[in-house]
Amino acid sequence: MPQGFATNAADPHRPGPDAVSGIGRSGASSSALAILLIDDNPHVAESLAVAMRLAGHALDHADGPEDALSRLAARRYDAILLDLNYAAGRTDGAEGLALLARILAEDADARVVVITAHSGIRIAVEAMRGGARDFVMKPWRNADLIERLSRAVATDARPASTAAVQAEPARLIGDSAAMAHVRDLIRRVGPTQAGVAVIGPSGAGRSLVAGAIHAASRAADRPLVRIDLRDRQAWDRIDTAEAALLLRHPDRLDEVEQARLLDRLPEGVRIIAIADDLASVRPGLARRIATVEIAVPPLEMRGDDALLLARHFVRVAAERHGRAVPRLTPAAEDAVLRAAWPDQVRGLAAAVERAVLLGEGDAIDAALLLPPAAASPPVPETSRFDLEETERAIIEAALREHHHNVTHAAAALGLSRGALYRRMERYGL
Repeated sequence: MPQGFATNAADPHRPGPDAVSGIGRSGASSSALAILLIDDNPHVAESLAVAMRLAGHALDHADGPEDALSRLAARRYDAILLDLNYAAGRTDGAEGLALLARILAEDADARVVVITAHSGIRIAVEAMRGGARDFVMKPWRNADLIERLSRAVATDARPASTAAVQAEPARLIGDSAAMAHVRDLIRRVGPTQAGVAVIGPSGAGRSLVAGAIHAASRAADRPLVRIDLRDRQAWDRIDTAEAALLLRHPDRLDEVEQARLLDRLPEGVRIIAIADDLASVRPGLARRIATVEIAVPPLEMRGDDALLLARHFVRVAAERHGRAVPRLTPAAEDAVLRAAWPDQVRGLAAAVERAVLLGEGDAIDAALLLPPAAASPPVPETSRFDLEETERAIIEAALREHHHNVTHAAAALGLSRGALYRRMERYGL
């Protein structure tokens, strides 16, 4: 969002849909605010939900950094109310300060008000230096807290006339070193006018990275004109671009088409390109559209990010379809991490959404993540290995989940005992 990463709330299957969020663009002058509380104390959340509702505001609650980043990837908030400690016994504020830095690195204009204890004034000052708009001390008066939130929203860093027009946030979900590198490159090249080519496998989150680059640019308040270069009729829209162009598949053009594209690109317009790779792009066009390359890592290189993404997709799918948010069982989590997901992050998102729709109860087991065999179309021989690896991983996970009781594991997988035994023999289990 898949969401490479995170995702687009309108279509979490498209990572560009695995955005840098412009929190509060929608209602700085309105009395009703959408506020995200990040606090691990459910009693604080319940109390503040009542207070905000009475004041005419809406409060969403995230119980920690992972939940917060998932929610920020799915929608915008006018303000963020941020506690600084989450793990039991922690009082140094390091967790909250790290989350504050992550939020502001992806959106320098996010309106964050931190919560701290009286003994934490030093940490509150550090948070203010790090970009927080204000802080409140525990215990607080609700009227004072609401006033500080309203003031933080009212004092926007940019005039309303230049407020960002992005429809959706574009935050990148993932804590892996590979994704940290991608975020660092976006931070460095986003504010420039340099042409950037986003390369990598389809479904890994290239569109989301492209959106994050635009959101970090000086032209973030202006539309990003998106053009699929395989559609020649879409080329006419190149001439309408005033600030930034997103060009998909320049690597699919022949040499003559690439030369025509280079001649047609308007001066002064920032170019962001999405391609599988740049090997077939001619040097002249590459200099214009790919001063910098950002390679989006495949999901298998992102380690535990797959689990963060799966949990995010569970919450998004459940909310979209009006379901209670289920949890992933340990076996399902293991399957997420071990499986080779066709179509990368998009494929993981599709599997999770299907599991949310088909599941019953409050948990998703590993078997629900396995596509129905009867509905699976024939796959080319080159894809056979990935499919078999996925099936093996899910069978192993189901066996562990049911303590190697073949009867129970077979029932969970929707197989007969004989069919499961045959698969176990095939995979040497």
